[in-house]
Amino acid sequence: MRTRTLPHRLANHPLVLAQDGLATTGQLLALGSPWPTITNRCRPEGPWQRVLPRVVLLRPGAPTPHQRMRAALLYAGEDALLTGPAALALYAVRATPPLARVGAVDVLVPNAQRPRGHSYVRIQRTRRPCRRLPVQGLPCAPLLRAVSCTVPRLAGPDKVTALLAEVVQRGRCTVDELVAELRAAKLGNTPGVANAVEALTVGVRSIAEARAREALRAGGIPDALWNPTLRTPTGEFLARPDAYWPREGLALEVDSEEFHLGPAEYRATLRRRLRMEAHGVEVVSVAPAIVRDHPAELVAAVTAKLRLGAARSKPPAVVVYPANLSVG
Repeated sequence: MRTRTLPHRLANHPLVLAQDGLATTGQLLALGSPWPTITNRCRPEGPWQRVLPRVVLLRPGAPTPHQRMRAALLYAGEDALLTGPAALALYAVRATPPLARVGAVDVLVPNAQRPRGHSYVRIQRTRRPCRRLPVQGLPCAPLLRAVSCTVPRLAGPDKVTALLAEVVQRGRCTVDELVAELRAAKLGNTPGVANAVEALTVGVRSIAEARAREALRAGGIPDALWNPTLRTPTGEFLARPDAYWPREGLALEVDSEEFHLGPAEYRATLRRRLRMEAHGVEVVSVAPAIVRDHPAELVAAVTAKLRLGAARSKPPAVVVYPANLSVG
């Protein structure tokens, strides 16, 4: 005779442990826990709790962010994938809220399935299947798919630019791969996306650079090369400034710890600036907050430096490679 698993031991069952302490009511029934037991243990004073319809957390206390996401997947069905900001939090994308601050959880399901959104779960049906990738132990849509699911929910073009720029700047994808996904999601021609993609195509790699470019263009300054590679005539790597005007030999650095990795990166920025100046390149340095709040000051400084650079007999002896040209 088959021995049924005792209900009070189910919290340590391998299936439940693999699901972060969660189980569907169907799974609990299959494990030998009858309906009356499930109902009794899910009372307000009981040791279990229903976090979503048909989904039970087999322990007291508030679910963790990870458990909330697992519960959303169990609720939506076995083919469900996390997408949107929840998936991007698992991918450690900084332009969206971190895991502890994720509110609504977006779940991608095949179009033929009919689960409805409930509580914090948002259901996104799709006719465009994608790979299933484990991220921190949870099944997720690929990064770019999560990006395209997030873009329509972002408030304003700056947030769109920040997200798209981050995934490119951090090497998570190429501009071409990003554009292909946005087109497949029918987002390529929406104004905020189109402007962000245009900036990325010319080499812009952060929201601070995008704001600087907009301010300079509004001030009538010719567009620079964005994030080009500068080398010495002998081929030695010199720097990769945020923007560069080759004829005038002027580099723009929109840089601070706010937009980079920390003190070590900031010190590397200062050394890069010294190397450029040692090779005759003039450098304008500006903090992102000044670009945002006082763009006229940036325009005035760049205008003055460009005027001085134009008066040079010849530009600095550096070799310039645009951002979209692969160099060793």
